[in-house]
Amino acid sequence: MSRDAQAARRREAMLAAILRRLEGCRTIAVGASSPLPGTAALLARAKWGARVLMLGSRRHNSFTDGGRELFDIAAQGRLDAFFLSGGQIDGSANINLLGIGSYPDGLIQRFPGSFGSAYLYFVVPKVILFREEHERRTLPERVDVVSAPGTSPAHVHRPGGPVALVTGRCVFGFDRSAGRFSLESLHPGEDAGSLRAATGFDYDARDDAPVTEGLSEADHALIRDRVADEIAETYPRFAATLRPT
Repeated sequence: MSRDAQAARRREAMLAAILRRLEGCRTIAVGASSPLPGTAALLARAKWGARVLMLGSRRHNSFTDGGRELFDIAAQGRLDAFFLSGGQIDGSANINLLGIGSYPDGLIQRFPGSFGSAYLYFVVPKVILFREEHERRTLPERVDVVSAPGTSPAHVHRPGGPVALVTGRCVFGFDRSAGRFSLESLHPGEDAGSLRAATGFDYDARDDAPVTEGLSEADHALIRDRVADEIAETYPRFAATLRPT
Protein backbone atom coordinates (compact mmCIF):
# COMPACT_ATOMS: atom_id res chain seq x y z
CA MET A 1 0.00 0.00 0.00
CA SER A 2 1.34 3.46 -0.92
CA ARG A 3 2.06 6.09 1.70
CA ASP A 4 -0.84 8.22 0.43
CA ALA A 5 -3.22 5.28 0.67
CA GLN A 6 -2.06 4.53 4.21
CA ALA A 7 -2.58 8.17 5.21
CA ALA A 8 -6.06 8.18 3.69
CA ARG A 9 -7.03 5.00 5.54
CA ARG A 10 -5.67 6.39 8.81
CA ARG A 11 -7.54 9.65 8.41
CA GLU A 12 -10.79 7.89 7.56
CA ALA A 13 -10.54 5.84 10.75
CA MET A 14 -9.87 8.99 12.78
CA LEU A 15 -12.72 10.86 11.09
CA ALA A 16 -15.17 8.03 11.73
CA ALA A 17 -14.08 7.74 15.38
CA ILE A 18 -14.45 11.48 15.99
CA LEU A 19 -17.85 11.54 14.30
CA ARG A 20 -19.13 8.81 16.61
CA ARG A 21 -17.92 10.76 19.63
CA LEU A 22 -19.91 13.77 18.43
CA GLU A 23 -23.24 11.93 18.36
CA GLY A 24 -25.82 13.86 20.35
CA CYS A 25 -23.85 17.13 20.30
CA ARG A 26 -25.84 20.19 19.25
CA THR A 27 -23.11 22.85 19.26
CA ILE A 28 -19.56 21.98 18.24
CA ALA A 29 -16.62 24.38 18.16
CA VAL A 30 -13.44 23.78 16.15
CA GLY A 31 -10.20 25.60 16.90
CA ALA A 32 -7.38 26.64 14.63
CA SER A 33 -5.30 24.16 12.62
CA SER A 34 -7.92 21.42 12.94
CA PRO A 35 -8.92 20.25 9.45
CA LEU A 36 -9.82 16.69 10.44
CA PRO A 37 -12.00 17.63 13.45
CA GLY A 38 -13.49 20.39 11.32
CA THR A 39 -14.47 17.85 8.68
CA ALA A 40 -16.06 15.63 11.34
CA ALA A 41 -17.98 18.60 12.74
CA LEU A 42 -19.29 19.61 9.30
CA LEU A 43 -20.28 16.00 8.66
CA ALA A 44 -22.21 16.09 11.96
CA ARG A 45 -23.98 19.20 10.72
CA ALA A 46 -24.87 17.50 7.46
CA LYS A 47 -26.18 14.40 9.27
CA TRP A 48 -28.19 15.84 12.16
CA GLY A 49 -28.02 19.61 11.98
CA ALA A 50 -25.36 20.32 14.61
CA ARG A 51 -24.31 23.94 14.91
CA VAL A 52 -20.64 24.34 13.93
CA LEU A 53 -18.44 27.25 15.02
CA MET A 54 -15.09 27.04 13.25
CA LEU A 55 -12.35 29.52 14.09
CA GLY A 56 -10.57 30.77 11.00
CA SER A 57 -13.67 30.39 8.82
CA ARG A 58 -16.06 33.06 7.56
CA ARG A 59 -18.66 30.64 6.24
CA HIS A 60 -18.86 28.38 9.27
CA ASN A 61 -18.48 30.82 12.14
CA SER A 62 -21.06 33.25 13.50
CA PHE A 63 -18.58 34.88 15.91
CA THR A 64 -17.84 38.55 15.33
CA ASP A 65 -15.35 38.94 18.18
CA GLY A 66 -13.10 35.93 17.68
CA GLY A 67 -12.10 33.71 20.57
CA ARG A 68 -13.76 35.93 23.19
CA GLU A 69 -17.22 34.79 22.11
CA LEU A 70 -16.08 31.15 22.11
CA PHE A 71 -14.99 31.49 25.73
CA ASP A 72 -18.28 33.18 26.65
CA ILE A 73 -20.57 30.48 25.27
CA ALA A 74 -18.35 27.77 26.75
CA ALA A 75 -18.62 29.36 30.20
CA GLN A 76 -22.40 29.57 29.80
CA GLY A 77 -22.62 25.82 29.15
CA ARG A 78 -23.75 26.32 25.55
CA LEU A 79 -20.90 24.38 23.94
CA ASP A 80 -21.16 20.59 23.79
CA ALA A 81 -17.85 19.60 22.22
CA PHE A 82 -14.41 20.96 21.40
CA PHE A 83 -11.11 19.50 20.16
CA LEU A 84 -7.60 19.83 21.54
CA SER A 85 -4.23 18.57 20.44
CA GLY A 86 -0.65 19.30 21.42
CA GLY A 87 3.01 18.71 20.75
CA GLN A 88 2.77 16.12 23.54
CA ILE A 89 -0.17 14.33 25.18
CA ASP A 90 0.55 12.00 28.08
CA GLY A 91 -1.23 9.10 29.77
CA SER A 92 -3.05 11.42 32.18
CA ALA A 93 -4.41 13.46 29.26
CA ASN A 94 -2.14 16.38 30.08
CA ILE A 95 -1.39 18.53 27.03
CA ASN A 96 1.84 20.33 26.21
CA LEU A 97 1.47 23.28 23.85
CA LEU A 98 4.54 25.19 25.01
CA GLY A 99 7.62 23.22 24.04
CA ILE A 100 10.22 20.53 24.71
CA GLY A 101 12.53 20.97 27.69
CA SER A 102 12.09 22.74 31.02
CA TYR A 103 9.86 25.79 31.25
CA PRO A 104 10.46 28.69 31.03
CA ASP A 105 14.18 29.03 30.38
CA GLY A 106 15.16 25.55 29.25
CA LEU A 107 12.91 25.00 26.25
CA ILE A 108 14.90 23.61 23.33
CA GLN A 109 11.89 23.54 21.00
CA ARG A 110 8.85 25.79 21.17
CA PHE A 111 5.25 24.95 20.24
CA PRO A 112 2.58 27.48 19.17
CA GLY A 113 1.31 28.23 22.71
CA SER A 114 -1.71 27.46 24.86
CA PHE A 115 -4.13 30.27 23.93
CA GLY A 116 -7.34 29.30 25.81
CA SER A 117 -6.84 25.54 25.86
CA ALA A 118 -6.65 25.18 29.65
CA TYR A 119 -9.81 27.24 30.11
CA LEU A 120 -11.82 25.31 27.53
CA TYR A 121 -10.48 22.02 28.90
CA PHE A 122 -12.16 22.85 32.23
CA VAL A 123 -15.57 24.00 30.98
CA VAL A 124 -16.46 22.07 27.79
CA PRO A 125 -18.09 18.75 28.78
CA LYS A 126 -16.82 16.75 25.81
CA VAL A 127 -13.24 17.50 24.78
CA ILE A 128 -11.93 15.15 22.11
CA LEU A 129 -8.13 14.97 21.94
CA PHE A 130 -6.56 14.19 18.58
CA ARG A 131 -3.05 13.56 17.30
CA GLU A 132 -2.45 11.99 13.90
CA GLU A 133 1.20 11.25 14.64
CA HIS A 134 1.21 8.45 17.21
CA GLU A 135 4.76 7.89 18.43
CA ARG A 136 6.48 7.63 21.81
CA ARG A 137 7.85 11.17 21.53
CA THR A 138 4.41 12.67 20.92
CA LEU A 139 2.61 10.44 23.46
CA PRO A 140 5.13 10.23 26.33
CA GLU A 141 4.64 8.94 29.84
CA ARG A 142 4.69 12.54 31.08
CA VAL A 143 4.65 15.77 29.09
CA ASP A 144 7.59 18.14 29.52
CA VAL A 145 5.26 21.04 30.33
CA VAL A 146 1.61 20.88 31.38
CA SER A 147 -0.23 23.53 29.38
CA ALA A 148 -3.64 22.06 30.20
CA PRO A 149 -4.18 19.31 32.83
CA GLY A 150 -6.29 16.29 31.98
CA THR A 151 -7.62 15.87 35.51
CA SER A 152 -8.15 18.01 38.61
CA PRO A 153 -8.36 17.39 42.37
CA ALA A 154 -11.75 16.31 43.70
CA HIS A 155 -12.42 19.68 45.35
CA VAL A 156 -12.01 21.57 42.04
CA HIS A 157 -15.23 22.30 40.15
CA ARG A 158 -14.63 21.06 36.64
CA PRO A 159 -17.61 20.31 34.39
CA GLY A 160 -15.38 19.76 31.37
CA GLY A 161 -12.54 17.52 30.35
CA PRO A 162 -11.30 14.83 27.99
CA VAL A 163 -13.47 11.94 26.84
CA ALA A 164 -11.18 10.34 24.26
CA LEU A 165 -7.91 10.51 22.37
CA VAL A 166 -8.11 9.70 18.65
CA THR A 167 -4.76 9.09 16.96
CA GLY A 168 -3.48 7.78 13.67
CA ARG A 169 -3.25 4.30 15.18
CA CYS A 170 -6.17 3.86 17.57
CA VAL A 171 -8.93 5.27 19.75
CA PHE A 172 -8.43 5.63 23.50
CA GLY A 173 -11.30 6.34 25.87
CA PHE A 174 -10.49 8.36 28.99
CA ASP A 175 -11.69 7.60 32.52
CA ARG A 176 -11.67 10.91 34.39
CA SER A 177 -12.06 9.31 37.81
CA ALA A 178 -9.08 7.01 37.24
CA GLY A 179 -7.13 9.57 35.20
CA ARG A 180 -6.20 6.91 32.69
CA PHE A 181 -6.71 5.90 29.07
CA SER A 182 -8.12 2.58 27.89
CA LEU A 183 -7.91 1.20 24.37
CA GLU A 184 -11.26 1.18 22.57
CA SER A 185 -10.27 0.18 19.05
CA LEU A 186 -7.29 -0.31 16.76
CA HIS A 187 -7.18 1.21 13.30
CA PRO A 188 -6.76 -1.17 10.34
CA GLY A 189 -3.22 -2.49 10.09
CA GLU A 190 -2.42 -2.05 13.79
CA ASP A 191 -2.13 -4.73 16.45
CA ALA A 192 -1.58 -4.82 20.20
CA GLY A 193 2.19 -5.13 19.88
CA SER A 194 2.70 -2.32 17.38
CA LEU A 195 0.52 -0.02 19.47
CA ARG A 196 2.41 -0.70 22.72
CA ALA A 197 5.70 -0.12 20.95
CA ALA A 198 4.56 3.24 19.61
CA THR A 199 3.02 4.55 22.86
CA GLY A 200 5.09 6.10 25.61
CA PHE A 201 2.47 5.84 28.36
CA ASP A 202 0.73 2.85 29.90
CA TYR A 203 -2.96 2.23 29.24
CA ASP A 204 -5.60 -0.40 29.87
CA ALA A 205 -6.42 -2.81 27.05
CA ARG A 206 -8.43 -5.96 26.59
CA ASP A 207 -7.19 -8.83 24.47
CA ASP A 208 -9.92 -8.54 21.83
CA ALA A 209 -9.89 -4.84 21.00
CA PRO A 210 -11.97 -4.36 17.82
CA VAL A 211 -10.89 -2.68 14.61
CA THR A 212 -12.06 0.91 14.32
CA GLU A 213 -15.22 1.03 12.23
CA GLY A 214 -14.95 3.19 9.12
CA LEU A 215 -17.36 5.62 7.53
CA SER A 216 -20.59 4.45 5.94
CA GLU A 217 -21.31 4.86 2.24
CA ALA A 218 -23.81 7.57 3.16
CA ASP A 219 -21.07 9.41 5.06
CA HIS A 220 -18.72 9.14 2.09
CA ALA A 221 -21.44 10.55 -0.15
CA LEU A 222 -21.99 13.53 2.17
CA ILE A 223 -18.27 14.24 2.23
CA ARG A 224 -18.01 14.11 -1.57
CA ASP A 225 -21.18 16.07 -2.28
CA ARG A 226 -21.05 18.69 0.46
CA VAL A 227 -18.49 18.54 3.24
CA ALA A 228 -15.36 18.64 1.05
CA ASP A 229 -16.54 21.89 -0.51
CA GLU A 230 -17.41 23.35 2.89
CA ILE A 231 -14.07 22.54 4.55
CA ALA A 232 -12.19 23.81 1.47
CA GLU A 233 -12.92 27.42 2.45
CA THR A 234 -10.59 27.04 5.44
CA TYR A 235 -8.45 24.03 4.52
CA PRO A 236 -8.24 23.72 0.72
CA ARG A 237 -5.31 21.29 0.68
CA PHE A 238 -6.99 18.96 3.15
CA ALA A 239 -10.25 19.18 1.19
CA ALA A 240 -8.41 17.92 -1.87
CA THR A 241 -7.61 14.68 -0.04
CA LEU A 242 -11.32 14.10 0.57
CA ARG A 243 -12.36 14.26 -3.05
CA PRO A 244 -12.12 11.20 -5.30
CA THR A 245 -9.27 11.34 -7.81
